[in-house]
Amino acid sequence: MKQSFVKLPKLMAAIFIFSGITGRAQDAKTLAYPDEKHFKNIRQLTTGGDNAEAYFGFDNEHVTFQRTNPAEGINCDQIFYGTLPKKSGEKFKYKRVSTGKGRTTCAYLMPDRKHLLYASTHLAADTCPPTPDRNVIKKYVWPIYSTYDIFVADFNGKVTKKLTNTPGYDAEATISPDGKKIVFTSMRNGDIDLYTMNIDGTNVKQITTTLGYDGGACFSPDSKKIVWRASRPESEEAAREYKELLAQGLVMPTKMELFVANADGTDAHQVTKLGKANWAPAFMPDGKRLIFASNHTTERGFPFNLYIVNIDGTGLERISNDKSFDAFPMFSPDGKKLIFSSNRNNNGGHDTNVFICDWVD
Repeated sequence: MKQSFVKLPKLMAAIFIFSGITGRAQDAKTLAYPDEKHFKNIRQLTTGGDNAEAYFGFDNEHVTFQRTNPAEGINCDQIFYGTLPKKSGEKFKYKRVSTGKGRTTCAYLMPDRKHLLYASTHLAADTCPPTPDRNVIKKYVWPIYSTYDIFVADFNGKVTKKLTNTPGYDAEATISPDGKKIVFTSMRNGDIDLYTMNIDGTNVKQITTTLGYDGGACFSPDSKKIVWRASRPESEEAAREYKELLAQGLVMPTKMELFVANADGTDAHQVTKLGKANWAPAFMPDGKRLIFASNHTTERGFPFNLYIVNIDGTGLERISNDKSFDAFPMFSPDGKKLIFSSNRNNNGGHDTNVFICDWVD
């Protein structure tokens, strides 16, 4: 799971809660703001509930996303799959492809175009796992469910393979554009680190080792690099707090920066030094820039907006302007379209929906 701040991510559904915490979006029915110059022909794909972590398939025509909507009996995130509309006025049609049991997160379409992978807690229980009681913890935290494992399923919802088999959290998986590797987040060593494996689940390798939460990784278009979000406790007190929360299956995602490395974890270096929460990163189509969500300009923790930055940390540019929440940006493999989640156009409520647009560089 890439985990959302309103939902998740690449944890999962915890982020969707954030939209309820942060406040309300504008009441106007706004799909795009005048100064969002990179967005053309923007379209809202979903309506109602919390919808996020939408990712394109290898064919540029299909997407997966996760959805929570108690009004529809979806009490915690389940994975959905849909075909993108090709004509104006055509409805976005989608269907559930997860089991409907437990909580799921971080789906990604497989290169065979017949399967997808996602993380799920369904082997532990049919019901949704408990969410943190913030009245007791008194901090904004994400749950790191130890019952998450990564599965492969077909589009009819049948699980065909379990890719992870070690105790503890395994989630937040994405696939390299060349279709050969998976990068994912695991707590199998006691900390939250990044790992890679072959597309069939073999040859698992740990690629980060520094204390802190490493997650939400994505590959570059040439499959040679990765970008991810990370927390790095910088004092003994911060390290102690991080370890105490982790022992309870929790992380506090309020301070995260972006890191880039080679796909094998070598030459890892910090890209952003903005403060607050910088997350949900992805490479731009040119492989030289990153797109991500951040709240670094705010005092109260919101809004979150989308930004672009060069991989050396220069050239920071804000590209979205919702008053509450824009996040989970991802480009289509051909680089022509951008998909993201936002609180815009939700009539002042808390719904988070998926939007798509043509990208203008």
